[in-house]
Amino acid sequence: MTGFNILAVAQSGRLEHEAILLAASLRHSDPGFTGTLYIAEPQQGPKWPQDPRIAPKTRALLESLGATILPFDSVAFGASYPHGNKIEALAALPDDPFLFLDTDTLITGPLSAIPFDFAHPSASMKREGTWPKIELYGPTYAQTWKSLYDRFGVDYAASLDLTQPSEYWQRHLYFNAGWFFHQSPRAFGNRYLAYAKSIRDNPPEELVCQELYPWLDQIALPLVIQSFGGSRPGPDLAPLDGTATCHYRSLSLLYARESDRAVAVLEEVARDKALRPTLRDWEAMKTLVYQNKGRKARALFDRDNLPPREQVIRNTLKRENLWLR
Repeated sequence: MTGFNILAVAQSGRLEHEAILLAASLRHSDPGFTGTLYIAEPQQGPKWPQDPRIAPKTRALLESLGATILPFDSVAFGASYPHGNKIEALAALPDDPFLFLDTDTLITGPLSAIPFDFAHPSASMKREGTWPKIELYGPTYAQTWKSLYDRFGVDYAASLDLTQPSEYWQRHLYFNAGWFFHQSPRAFGNRYLAYAKSIRDNPPEELVCQELYPWLDQIALPLVIQSFGGSRPGPDLAPLDGTATCHYRSLSLLYARESDRAVAVLEEVARDKALRPTLRDWEAMKTLVYQNKGRKARALFDRDNLPPREQVIRNTLKRENLWLR
């Protein structure tokens, strides 16, 4: 297959440390990757009361790991909705096939071996039914989603998974925005931005009781993917939610529920003497990895019989003072 680029977004604080792990794990787990890892960085401006740029020492470390820092300006979102970074950063990429990854992702296998069809976009199915929340006398799932498909002239019927029951959330196209891909970041990003702004600024009346934050990126994403002829990921893309990437969300959750391979990659890249001094500035990393508290968190759970709801895992970790991000 042709090469592709990877895009992630980082800014000062936790995300710049996560970006180090992403870059180091890519180099560790896919040394044959021929594309460019772009770490997009929002720039200081009216949308950011505080400077969001990453620290100079982190920048140098990321570049030493082969990453390219990609500055971009926040025009529509910024500090009021940082999730919007992933939408606005797409405009800064070279217009070549891309894979977006949330920064809190470890590369655990060869991404370059995955047979992407970049003309038919898709995204992560590692999600829960977080949106919409159906009120007793309010619009149904079907009415809510159809109002959005109709708004943008996208084929609603084609998006449905008819193997799922009527009025069950999984019948509708809904993704985790932790990864997605397409052949053109310019076309995809322009449409993603247009849809997200339209939903934010002028939502259909069926959304009047719905919270848009922090879900706006995940509300717009299936509409964009369906509009470009994409859909749910097939079995060829299974490594993106399995053997090739681990979207861990927090280091505590990584130790609690992710694979032995993910833990091994985390701990192996963390041992790199060039990375360790900077990574130790991240409290979660220092406590869970370098002070070995992550192993204590891991011992609390049976990976073959995890609680079905993430909140139960979080509550258990908090009770044991092992919840850190």
